[in-house]
Amino acid sequence: MADITPVLKAVVPAAGLGTRFLPATKATPKEMLPIVDKPAIQYVVEEAVDAGLSDVLMVTGRSKRSIEDHFDRAYELEEALRAKGDAERLDAVHESSDLAIMHYVRQGEPRGLGHAVHCARQHVGHEPFAVLLGDDMIDARDKLLRRMIEVRNQFGGSVIALMEVEPDQVSAYGCAAIEPTDEDDVVRISDLVEKPSIEEAPSNWIIIGRYVCDPAVFDVLEKTPPGRGGEIQLTDALRTLADMPAEQGGGVYGVKFRGRRYDTGNKLEYLRTVVQFAAERPDLAPEFMPWLREFVRDQDASGES
Repeated sequence: MADITPVLKAVVPAAGLGTRFLPATKATPKEMLPIVDKPAIQYVVEEAVDAGLSDVLMVTGRSKRSIEDHFDRAYELEEALRAKGDAERLDAVHESSDLAIMHYVRQGEPRGLGHAVHCARQHVGHEPFAVLLGDDMIDARDKLLRRMIEVRNQFGGSVIALMEVEPDQVSAYGCAAIEPTDEDDVVRISDLVEKPSIEEAPSNWIIIGRYVCDPAVFDVLEKTPPGRGGEIQLTDALRTLADMPAEQGGGVYGVKFRGRRYDTGNKLEYLRTVVQFAAERPDLAPEFMPWLREFVRDQDASGES
């Protein structure tokens, strides 16, 4: 029988150096780069809360203090806005500080996603938990994490989010070998490969940045040696769990996600995300979209790309 211990906690690894966005990330965490007027990390925490996970542990590094400040109260700013009668901006400031019960732990050195997740062990204890990566944003209208928790409750074990990509994209992600179940959107994971070549890839279903992990993952991570890139890979630990019996916390399942995902891990995708979000904002779209269309027409007319 599946372990139905409820999933109540979320872990958000946010200790990376953000080198792809230098020099912007020299002093500002990549996770704090804004998607229009809200930092990307807030969207991730909002997703966790929407799925019923209001206990959020952020795994940070020594240069990430501004993340903690963002989710904390800002009394001087609040008083200034209150004195001006600026209720709209005051509500926006309160939104982040009232969002969730936030906890923080530092990853002493960047040793990979698996190591970052292992840093959450003391806080999580013996409970299942969700892991949300800040580079992957899931549209709030697509309840992926809720579905993953449902699958965990039904099957037990651990659950990963999968998305189908073109074969030439698999080498940038972890890739899954899958077997069908009685649920159309759920598969059983028989193998996982971190960033395989096209020839080595077991499928074109990649792992995207959402996981629901059985607490057995901590013991496995403790024994997992550094893998690709000299880092401790969560993918390697999940591969071990896939071969373990259910009574020991084993078994890994995948949810096939066909919704809206925004990858903010590189500059081009980040820019696309900002444009998409601005285009759907009722306060911005009426002016932004006509300008964008005119800009594209002018670029086409001038022959610039």
